[in-house]
Amino acid sequence: MANGSEYVWTQAGISLQSSHTEHLAKGAQDHNSEEHDEEKQDQHHGIHQNDEARTMDPAPSTQQVAPDGGWGWVVLMANILVLALTVNFPACLSIFFKDLQKEFNTSNSETYWVPSIMTAMRHAGGPLCSVLVERYGCRVTIMIGGAFSGLGMVVSSLVYDVTDLYITAGFVTGLGFCFTFQPTVTMIGYYFVRRRAFANAMSSVGSAIGMTILPLLGDYLLNQLGWRGSFLVLGGMLLNCSVCGAVMRPVGQTLGKQKGSGQSHHSNHSPTQLEAAGTQRRMRINLSIIVDFLRRHLAFDLFCNNLRYRMFCIGATWNMLGFTVPLMYLVPYATSQGMPPSKAAALLSILGIVSIFARPLAGVVFSLNWFQKRCIFLYVCTGSLIINGLSNCICCLSASFPVLLIYILTSGLSISIVGCLVFTVLMEIVEMSRFPAALGLITIMQSVMVLLGPPLAGLLLDKTGQYTYIFYACAACVSSSGLFIMGSFYWLNRRDEAAKGQHCQHPTRPLDPSVVPATGYIA
Repeated sequence: MANGSEYVWTQAGISLQSSHTEHLAKGAQDHNSEEHDEEKQDQHHGIHQNDEARTMDPAPSTQQVAPDGGWGWVVLMANILVLALTVNFPACLSIFFKDLQKEFNTSNSETYWVPSIMTAMRHAGGPLCSVLVERYGCRVTIMIGGAFSGLGMVVSSLVYDVTDLYITAGFVTGLGFCFTFQPTVTMIGYYFVRRRAFANAMSSVGSAIGMTILPLLGDYLLNQLGWRGSFLVLGGMLLNCSVCGAVMRPVGQTLGKQKGSGQSHHSNHSPTQLEAAGTQRRMRINLSIIVDFLRRHLAFDLFCNNLRYRMFCIGATWNMLGFTVPLMYLVPYATSQGMPPSKAAALLSILGIVSIFARPLAGVVFSLNWFQKRCIFLYVCTGSLIINGLSNCICCLSASFPVLLIYILTSGLSISIVGCLVFTVLMEIVEMSRFPAALGLITIMQSVMVLLGPPLAGLLLDKTGQYTYIFYACAACVSSSGLFIMGSFYWLNRRDEAAKGQHCQHPTRPLDPSVVPATGYIA
């Protein structure tokens, strides 16, 4: 190790502290020798650190200035294509459900495990995706995800048992979607700062484009090639996500610093040091590594200490039990009532068209100063969530095309507003430095509900034989989650206002930080 540095053992781990006094006392020759030894040591551990950056903070110390254009527009186009291929892909698989049921002789509940596992893996693979991003960067992770998703669908075209379909189309393809989706969204943050709101609004159009094109394409492929040939072609299309990942080159040294920070613990905790520390101290170090990993990638501390974040997590998790289910059952419901499959698939395409126009428009409207000053994003978001839940009751009136079209228009507008505001609301609840971890915990919790929702709905359909019960149940789940989040935040805001009023009457008494969080509150 370099001369002039000392290692201080703490309960949280090992902190390497540089001694600048000894450096100043050394000559130029000793200093150059010290740097040479340190570079060799850093190369042995796979990282490069300087003398004055020995901290336990995993965040990069410097951030390359985002270009806000240039190659960023190429990254944005690749982002749109990736979201078009991945986000709504599970919902569009409903076109093939009747053929899958005939092929494997399965019930509705057994068949709906396929998109359920696929969607759940897209949420649950977040921590593993975060580790890959720190180790290899966003670019390589996206390329790996594209290969996984494409390979999963190609192999799915060859299976002859529904259990194998759970593994190939559900687990492998879903995990590939996770590896492509999260790093792709992250790259927008690296390339855009001044135009970030516009870039995020445009990238969200990708999911709407996928909802528009994939149902029509799936119906055409099913009529021409059958479900096996369709899965083969769709798998080849998903391989284009790897091509999109190849163009997402890192900005400056931002990703390199992230990769180094992800390995800093390995540099500080060498085997020789751990053996010298003894068994008890080694257990403390290992525990601190695990706690630090969970803190960085899963915000358990925020869930325990931030009441607003906890309420938001609970409501958002309960919401996912019925949020994605109606779109999966819409096409089977319409076809079971005599509607032609092509016409039923067109409903999903209309939903995508509505989102294509509604999302950018909503992004422009909510960027106005009128909304910024009043900070009513949460109430607008939860109100739209309640409307989206209640709109499912429209499907129960009739399965005719005009009635379902009204449902699609109402649901598309409400989903667009929720999609534009949900991340903004979360950013106001937690600090930006903890946003990735906070989002990661929410996706993990939501993955459980996403996994259970479609099969439970299929079980309800097998027991009752009526699709209307599914839409009623989804309406209850989604609208109640919106009411829960809105009501809890209204109560918390009133409580904080009362606490501030008492503090004004007694200015010498400090405010309780557990009552008024440091991140502020949403009025």
